[in-house]
Amino acid sequence: MTSVVTPGTVIGTASKNSPGNGVMEENGNLIALLTGNVVEKEGVMSVHTHNEMLRVEVGDTVIASIVKLNEKNGEAVILSVEGKPNRAIMADQEYGQFHVTGITDRFLHNTADGLRRRDVVRAKITEAGNVVRINMREDERCGVLWALCPSCGDTFVTDLKGDWNVLCPTCGDRSFRALADDYGGEAGKAALNGAGKRWSGEAEALFAKGSAGRATFIAEDVREDGRPREYFRFEGEGGGGRERRQKAAPGCRLFIGGISRDVTEDELRAKFKEHGKVTDFAMMKDENGNNRGFGFITYEDKKMADAAIAALDGQKIKGRRVGVRDADAPKDEKPRRKKIDGARIYVGNLPFKASDDDLAKLFNDECDFVHVEWATDRNGRRKAFAFVTIRPEDKAVEVSSKLNGTEMMGRSIKVDVAKPSGGRRDRGGNKNDNSSGKSSREMRALREEEEDSKKKRRRPKRD
Repeated sequence: MTSVVTPGTVIGTASKNSPGNGVMEENGNLIALLTGNVVEKEGVMSVHTHNEMLRVEVGDTVIASIVKLNEKNGEAVILSVEGKPNRAIMADQEYGQFHVTGITDRFLHNTADGLRRRDVVRAKITEAGNVVRINMREDERCGVLWALCPSCGDTFVTDLKGDWNVLCPTCGDRSFRALADDYGGEAGKAALNGAGKRWSGEAEALFAKGSAGRATFIAEDVREDGRPREYFRFEGEGGGGRERRQKAAPGCRLFIGGISRDVTEDELRAKFKEHGKVTDFAMMKDENGNNRGFGFITYEDKKMADAAIAALDGQKIKGRRVGVRDADAPKDEKPRRKKIDGARIYVGNLPFKASDDDLAKLFNDECDFVHVEWATDRNGRRKAFAFVTIRPEDKAVEVSSKLNGTEMMGRSIKVDVAKPSGGRRDRGGNKNDNSSGKSSREMRALREEEEDSKKKRRRPKRD
C-alpha cells in the first residue's frame, strides 16, 4: 500500500505492524514523522520521502541557536549536525534541552549569565530519546560561536577584562559568554571563560540584582535618534492598563494583622464595610495564593477608619484576635490594646473541649473579677494553655497554689502566676529597639504591598 502523509498522521496500530523508517510508536499508534509515501512491507510500516530528514544520535556534534532561557535550563533549535548531510532535522528532535550546569566549567547563577537568546552554539548530543539533551561543557570546541550585543545588535568580539570576555565595538557593552574555542573563527578563545574561577565582587553584585541586573535596554544612539523614549499609556491609567491606587488621606489606611487563614476576602471585607465606605482592600497572599495573615484596608473618611479601629481592634474573627491600626502612623502613635487590670495567671494542660466559661468557673469562687484569654495558633485553633486575669491582685499566689493540679475534664491542669514578659531580644540577649517607628511585621507588609503594586505596572519591552 502507498499513500501520501504528513508528520503527525496516524498510519496504523502497533498491534498489527511495527514502525520502520520515518515512523514512531506512541500510545499504541504508528505516527508518521515525514512527508512522503507510506509503505508496508512484511509487517513493517515506513514513510519514504524524496527529501530525507536527519535523526540525531548520542555523540553527535550539532550547531544550534538559543531560543529559550529559564533560570536553570534552556532550549535551542538544532540547525545542523557536523559531519552529516545538511538536511532538516526530524520534527521530534528539532529542539535540544540543556541545564545551566552543562553550559561551561564555571558556576553560573542563571543561564542568562553565560548565554543569551539568538546566540549560535556548538554542543554535544547526550540524550536522543523522547527528549533531546545537549551539553556544551565537556568539550572546549563546544560553546558560543557567534553572539549579538542585545543592546545595539552588533556582533560581540572577544576582549577579556575582569570577568567579562566579550565587548561590543559599537556601544561598548561588556558581557560574559561561554565561548567555544573557535569563537569568531580564531582558536584559543575557550581560555577566556575562566574555567573554575570564582566571580569578582563586581559580577556578584550584578547577579544579585536578579532579573533587573540581567535586563537589556536598547541603546538610544544606535537604534533611535537619541530622544528620550516615550511609551503609550491610556489616559487616566497606569502602566499596567489598570487604574493606579491613589494615595490614601492620612488616617484612612489601616493595617489588619492576625487574620485567620479560615477567613475569606469577602467575609473580612464585609466585616469592615459595616463601619464605612471601603475604597481599597488587599489581603496579602503567598506565591501559592494562601492568606498570609495580614492585609490593608482604606476608608473614604478618617472617621470611618477610627470607628473600625474602635470596633474591631482586638476582636476575634474566626477564632483569632485581629489587630487593626493606622498603617501610616508611627508606632508610638498607634493605639495600643487596653491592658486589663489585675493579676495574670498561666493555666496549662487544658482539655481542648473546654470553653472560656468552663475555665472561668474554676476562678469565680475565689475571685471578684475573672477574664480568660485563650492562646490560639495561626489558624485560630486553641492551644492547650490560656491566661486568666483576676482581681484582687494580691490573691494571685493563693489562688494559683489552690487550683494547681485540679482535675478538669480528665486532665490535671497546671496553674501558676504568669511571669512578666519583657521586650523582644536579639540573639545576643539585647532588647530589639525598632528606631524606625514601625514593627518589623508591618514594615515587611508595607514592602510587600509596594512590590505587589509595582508588578502590576507595565514595564517597557526589553530584548
